[in-house]
Amino acid sequence: MNPLAPRTTTLTPSLTLAIDAKAKKLKAEGVDVCGFGAGEPDFDTPQHIKDAATAALAAGFTKYTASSGLPELRAAIAEKLKNDNSLDYKPSQVIVNCGAKHSCYNAILATCGVGDEVVIPAPYWLSYPEMVKLADATPVIVPTKEANGFKLTPDEFRDAMTPATKLLILNSPSNPTGAVYTKEELQALAEVALEEDILMLSDEIYEKITYDHTSHISLASLSKEVYDLTITVNGFSKAYSMTGWRLGYIAAPDPIAAAIDSIQSHSTSNPTSFAQKGAIAALQGDQSFISDMHRAFVERRAFMYDKLTSIPGITCVKPMGAFYMLPNISNFGRGSVEFCDRLLAEQNVACVPGVAFGADTHIRLSYACSMDNIQKGLDRIAAFCKSL
Repeated sequence: MNPLAPRTTTLTPSLTLAIDAKAKKLKAEGVDVCGFGAGEPDFDTPQHIKDAATAALAAGFTKYTASSGLPELRAAIAEKLKNDNSLDYKPSQVIVNCGAKHSCYNAILATCGVGDEVVIPAPYWLSYPEMVKLADATPVIVPTKEANGFKLTPDEFRDAMTPATKLLILNSPSNPTGAVYTKEELQALAEVALEEDILMLSDEIYEKITYDHTSHISLASLSKEVYDLTITVNGFSKAYSMTGWRLGYIAAPDPIAAAIDSIQSHSTSNPTSFAQKGAIAALQGDQSFISDMHRAFVERRAFMYDKLTSIPGITCVKPMGAFYMLPNISNFGRGSVEFCDRLLAEQNVACVPGVAFGADTHIRLSYACSMDNIQKGLDRIAAFCKSL
């Protein structure tokens, strides 16, 4: 008897977590590793957020909460969405989850099943296709063009559609490409979705990290018709450097929000009680941390882009958001896994193979790390490329 459910046999382990674990193991052995794998800010969570959670613990706030999250946190999120994103959601339409990854999974599980297809532009965040498979639906991968800044076009979307298409996943700003869709680009894609009543999942976790006067636009803010088809996902991990707190949220039309609440009530029960108190402090407290962190990312992005594009054989699209770069390494005649394995073995530099994101001709580097790590690591990458 096979003890495993069929859905588990199609899953691919997370290469980002695997690379990060390998780099940490080498560091623990005393190896001077330059790591570019982790997708988390290298800043501590702001003190006032930690203080709020600590105070909640001290006050004994350690019991179950509502499965959908604390009412005051849901209200604070609804207020944030209104003020920051021009989105009018009732608190009852907001469900707090155990990280934005969990939010995405719950949203897919609530809306997709056997026979449904989900359109995913590539390069994509590596967990999207796996989540779709876990929901017993079918991921439909649509390659985007580097010359177009890795953005899905309306024609590409329309060509990928079939009568089985249920959902489009958009991530803007994007992991791993850094692409940020303009209002006009989002509107054009939304019009295609509206033609066939296709749902859209808008993953906006990197909304606070954009560059060069680029603005983040929330998909659901475009019109009432688009709002009714959109599930908005966001969280606290990236903007407030709260990756380990595991708090994300969805805002969605009432039936979808209710379904996600029901799913969560039978899976995780509720997000961590005292962590939710920290999230309230994050939304309602001093926001200057975000701009301070952003300034560091601006400096790192400029340095990394200039250095990478000066390396013979490497080309790179300049990211307009998030904190990743996806350089093209196809000129070296090696796949991304071989390239990254050799780079780690020969130069002690950890990057993520692009194959994990549907882009085997690229590798992903995170600049959510120190300038010292970036400078040293890029020098080693330059030396490695020269040796090929």
